[in-house]
Amino acid sequence: MNYQLEELLICVIARLLEADPAVRHVAVGAASPVPGSAVLLCREVTGGRPRASIIHGETNNPFTDGAREIFDCAGQGRIDVFFLGGVQIDGQANINLVGTVGEAGYPEIQRRFPGSFGSAYMYFVVPKVILFRPEHSRRVFVDQVDFISAPGVSEPDVHRPGGPKFLVTELCLMSFDAGRKRFRLESVHPGHTVEAVLDNTGFDFDMAENVPTTPEPEPERLDLLRTRIGAEIGTTYPGFAARVFGVDVQAMEARAI
Repeated sequence: MNYQLEELLICVIARLLEADPAVRHVAVGAASPVPGSAVLLCREVTGGRPRASIIHGETNNPFTDGAREIFDCAGQGRIDVFFLGGVQIDGQANINLVGTVGEAGYPEIQRRFPGSFGSAYMYFVVPKVILFRPEHSRRVFVDQVDFISAPGVSEPDVHRPGGPKFLVTELCLMSFDAGRKRFRLESVHPGHTVEAVLDNTGFDFDMAENVPTTPEPEPERLDLLRTRIGAEIGTTYPGFAARVFGVDVQAMEARAI
């Protein structure tokens, strides 16, 4: 069955959420339609778990005061999973959301980005952070980030209940071992190879002798995505729903009137 890359990534993330029964509440930041769709798919498949808080638009957004509420909720231990990305990510799961430096090094800023916002805070307090960065290249996955917006690991005497657990990209799924301070390649997506992952990753990582292929999306899940999930996420991200799932949210709303 044919499917879009985004549909594969949604299913990969949804399976990670389904596999952990302790995941009760997942929060998704702004401009994150793939993670948002994955949470909704997981909730549909499991019959109601987890609670989904999508911090964009109004649908599935329980917060009325933006970041202050979500930070407070996370600090109280009431968010089990959050998603983070980065301009750069290195082998110790440090993420950079500030910018990249030129050949002369700091303080020369080659490109500046919006900034870290609450990434470091969420990285420390949310028990399971899934790193999501569709582009898999040496430009993104570097040996050492230019700036550490949020550190992947902390010293043993630092109280840190949260941290990175997985990394999902266009090429593969990786897990992260905080004790070893290293990623491990868990599976390679269909149509790609271990060699492609090695060639496009700027840091070393662990892997088994035979790395499995990521399971493709099941037909029943694709059907859910292209109907119920697509319609629901489309109220928040109509362009994404139309492009990936072929859902015309405006037409659906017009028929419902």
